[in-house]
Amino acid sequence: MKTKSSTFSILSTPGARALLGSSILARLPLAMFSIALLVNAQHLTGSFAVAGVVSGAYAIAGAAAAPLLGRLVDRCGQTIVLVAGATVTGLVLVATGLAPSSTPPAVLVALAATAGLATPPLSACVRTLLPGMVTDPSRLPALFAFESTVLEVTFVLGPPLALGVGAIWSTGAAVAFAGVVMLAATLAFAAQPASRAWRPDASALRRRGGSLRSRAIVTLALIEIGTGAVFGATEVGVTAASKALGSTAAAGPLLGLWGLGSLFGGIAATRLGGGARRSGGVILLLTALAVAHGALMFATGSVVAIGAVILLAGATIAPTAASLYAMVDRFAPAGNHTEAFSWVLTAGATGEALGAAVAGPLVQSAGATAAFAFGGAAGAVAVLIAALGSRTLDGDQASGKPTPVSSAHAWSSPS
Repeated sequence: MKTKSSTFSILSTPGARALLGSSILARLPLAMFSIALLVNAQHLTGSFAVAGVVSGAYAIAGAAAAPLLGRLVDRCGQTIVLVAGATVTGLVLVATGLAPSSTPPAVLVALAATAGLATPPLSACVRTLLPGMVTDPSRLPALFAFESTVLEVTFVLGPPLALGVGAIWSTGAAVAFAGVVMLAATLAFAAQPASRAWRPDASALRRRGGSLRSRAIVTLALIEIGTGAVFGATEVGVTAASKALGSTAAAGPLLGLWGLGSLFGGIAATRLGGGARRSGGVILLLTALAVAHGALMFATGSVVAIGAVILLAGATIAPTAASLYAMVDRFAPAGNHTEAFSWVLTAGATGEALGAAVAGPLVQSAGATAAFAFGGAAGAVAVLIAALGSRTLDGDQASGKPTPVSSAHAWSSPS
């Protein structure tokens, strides 16, 4: 069993705390963007329909661009992509925040899409660097679990922070504030020696298809679509269940409990060594995730019951995510590391959007129970994909994967 001191030992690597700290701060605004853009667009136009299109434009553009930006990082290095992307995104969000109420909806949609296209692939870049923080590969899953755990703080704090700034100041200020914080923190992350020193693997043979040439990466991306659908359906279901119980305001705290559960689950996974390392363990974690989220269909009778179940369901999230990220690191083809993480993250975001899109009509016709049932079914599909791809996930690492020496170079000072 890993102890708390193991985590401290990992973080004792020179520059590790500054790197992770700046990355978390840079990703906090990413948890604010969608809700901030949604609320601001509704305030400017008076239309929830337009607001939904604006928020959707940001999400869709971001999902489409992430793998391309990840591939660009694998060709050019992290610094130029992070700095350029953060600068464009920050300026666009400030412009959006300063937009007057007379701004045409089409302009708001275009600005949101531009911000999505330029948003730097921070999570993919961070996870590309994590292997360089450990000298013992067996400790890498614990580091992925720790990073996933700390990241949950952004999902707990981000939306309330966006809404709070909007209420105290203005909805436009919330958008601009998120953009400025993201820009400043991303520049701080890009200035870290590990990020500046990271260089693409010049010896890697890059072929058509990039990271999707790896069957394991495709399998992991498909699993992420399934788990993402679970999360999208759960968000819709919790909101609908709270409204049906006459306590719409309870949705926020309930979703906060969900994030808190993931935080607790991640802490436990970190102390126990980081999660699953083989397909069998991943299948067990995915099964727990599917069953726990599906069980919400039996808890719709009271807010307390939903809170208890969603806290337990949340505890399955971080350990599952950490296990999947560790496998991405293992199977990413040489020279396509950042792109591989970007594809898996994009798959999760796509699944979440699909889950919400399907759950919405289900709630309208059959109530929150149907949304939770769909979430459980989506989780079962993820389990099935993992079972069918178990031989692939238990195979050898991707041929030509960079050696530990290459990873270690990430922690040397740039020349």
